[in-house]
Amino acid sequence: MVDQPFPGQNLRPLQIRLGTQTIAGLESTGEGRPILLVHGNSASSRIWQKQLQGPLGDKYRIIAIDLPGHGASSPPPDPASDYSGRGYAAAIAAVARELNLGNAVVVGWSLGGHAVLNAAALLPMAAGLMIFGTPPVGSGPEGFAGFKNLSPTAFTASPTEAQIQEWVHTAFAPGYAPVPDFVVQDFHRTDGNARACLGAVAQAGGLADEVEIVRNLKIPLAIVQGGEEQIVDLGYLQRLAAPTLWRGAVQVVAGAGHTTQWEKADAFNELLDAFASGV
Repeated sequence: MVDQPFPGQNLRPLQIRLGTQTIAGLESTGEGRPILLVHGNSASSRIWQKQLQGPLGDKYRIIAIDLPGHGASSPPPDPASDYSGRGYAAAIAAVARELNLGNAVVVGWSLGGHAVLNAAALLPMAAGLMIFGTPPVGSGPEGFAGFKNLSPTAFTASPTEAQIQEWVHTAFAPGYAPVPDFVVQDFHRTDGNARACLGAVAQAGGLADEVEIVRNLKIPLAIVQGGEEQIVDLGYLQRLAAPTLWRGAVQVVAGAGHTTQWEKADAFNELLDAFASGV
């Protein structure tokens, strides 16, 4: 693996105080509609480099945050409850209010997509939501039917290096290379409680019914899927009852895996630009 440069040119670092915790992030220099980007499990704002920098970041006011306990953000005050869909949702909504992100598009990848769906009712200022790598979970025994490969590593506080490497490679299309070094670095610097507590919440039945949230959304929802996705089942997404689904269909990006925004950045950015300019 090779590291990828992230010089931070034309980006503004963010340090947002939310009570006793600090949420870190980065903001592009664009002045268009705000776009709030939320990363996945054991990742950070670094995964959004190809959106923050370049034409998309010049056009829109793009903000990428580090979720609590991830990246440069501090752990939350109550890990047992805050490391959950609802806990992350509260942090997302607080950031949106603090930064005055009116009429924003809110984008969530993987765990970030679940957090964004949980936050929907707390984001009255949002113009639209986009999720990818995110099969909305439902209630009952079929709640996780949208996952075709859900690794226990994502819920393990201290996995082995071999487990981390296996997990990382499922997050990209088969054979994708080079996987950037920061992906593993971000996994290591994530608070292990973030994974363990999320798993405990799921086992205790503490997850929101995201299928119902999608069914009742009043604003546009874009769903994107990598054509070579190894974790999420496309058929499940296509069967969802989503009355406000953008373009009336799941948008499939050919050749991309779970980490679509990195693997096929040009195609992903084109979709995000069309969504953000059209809702």
